[in-house]
Amino acid sequence: MKYIVKSKDDTKSLAKKFAKSLKKGDVVCLNGNLGAGKTTFTQYVFYYLGVKEQVNSPTFSILKIYKGTDFILNHFDTYRIGEEEAIEAGFDEILDNKENISFIEWGENIISLLPSNRIEVNIKIIDENTREFEIKR
Repeated sequence: MKYIVKSKDDTKSLAKKFAKSLKKGDVVCLNGNLGAGKTTFTQYVFYYLGVKEQVNSPTFSILKIYKGTDFILNHFDTYRIGEEEAIEAGFDEILDNKENISFIEWGENIISLLPSNRIEVNIKIIDENTREFEIKR
């Protein structure tokens, strides 16, 4: 399904709708160029899932874990690592936990570790304020 968002309010609305569709065990891969809005979208989704603390990109820590209302939420950024480093860090075990929801930015870097039934969120920059979100389940 494709969505065009033209503002942060549009992105928040899409994030709210998306958050309502998630269930335990979901793995969400966020794909898009630098600055496309992967972290911003994740922040809004986590807010609607009950995360009270500030959600930041885990670029340097690689993984941040948040407590939502009903879920533990894992936020990965694999921009700087490959599959071997991810396995050494135990990402495969975290992704196998069917009680949590995992969001992975730059998931293409660890593609062999990802479940085939993952949700892909592809974000394309149209202009400074406009993004195209394509959500594949």
